[in-house]
Amino acid sequence: MENTVAAGRFDVVVVGAGPVGLACAIETQRLGLRTCVVDKGALVNSVVGYPTNMEFFSTPELLEIGGHPFVTGNYKPLREEALDYYRRVAETERLALRLYERVLRLEGQAGNFSLHTERGELQASRVIVATGFFDVPNRLSVPGADLPHVSYYYKEPYAHAGQRVVVIGAKNSAAKAALALNRSGAQATLVVRGTEISPSVKYWLRPDLLNRIAEGRIGCHYNTTVQAIRPGEVDVLTPEGPRTLQADFVYALTGYRPDYALLEALGVSTQPDAACTPTHHEETFETNRPGVYLAGTVCGGLNTSRWFIENGRHHAQVIARHLAGQLHPAAPLP
Repeated sequence: MENTVAAGRFDVVVVGAGPVGLACAIETQRLGLRTCVVDKGALVNSVVGYPTNMEFFSTPELLEIGGHPFVTGNYKPLREEALDYYRRVAETERLALRLYERVLRLEGQAGNFSLHTERGELQASRVIVATGFFDVPNRLSVPGADLPHVSYYYKEPYAHAGQRVVVIGAKNSAAKAALALNRSGAQATLVVRGTEISPSVKYWLRPDLLNRIAEGRIGCHYNTTVQAIRPGEVDVLTPEGPRTLQADFVYALTGYRPDYALLEALGVSTQPDAACTPTHHEETFETNRPGVYLAGTVCGGLNTSRWFIENGRHHAQVIARHLAGQLHPAAPLP
């Protein structure tokens, strides 16, 4: 796959090569707009970072982009199938990609933007930001939170056989990690800030996890917060008072957030609401900076469960039609 595109002028530059970013590029390109996609990481970088053999919660047709069928023998596709699917779609659509190229700032105005990256500049009439949220974890604000044995991303359990592993969190990521660790020979212990495992945990995971906790195969401390992390130990505050847990490894699966520093560098403001929602028009998805649009999960701010691939695809279609009407007003729209 060609992953280097010469600098030039584009009608649209899409920031973010995830599924929604690719969908935006497909829709704008099909309407005759010269489009480029730039991403600081790999193609569908977030999916690359998902756990090995992770099963999507959505069925294949809900993950499709550009009308390309997602063929799988599973009711719900696996991470590896999605990686192959999105790569093939990008190749088939001959998308112009600039991967492993971090965006730094945006200068100019609609019709004459200059997008500065680590490798140079891209000239664009319009910019679509589809950066998602998976690349910025909600880090713990406690001593030891950045020690080498602390990770904010869970990949697979096999290296932890016979090890003591503390998992911080109570939602899907923490539930899946704790179950996989337990089944692979690790001694897993959950630290849960609230009173229970989140009711939002998928219906086939939650009972399994609760049963393993009831059996004592997975330790669990509710109403508990982490106070400090040291090599081999985690200090927590439980309802019964302070306690130290033994931990060879720690997974802080405490959620993720949009890259607000990047949004600020692109001139996108945020609303003073609880979700710190990036400013955008609810119908056109244009931000407070004219000519800059948002698509996908980034639109929800800290409310990361508001948008997914399946409904983020709609953003791509709306934005593409809006841009085609502005940049090619004489061209008929489908």
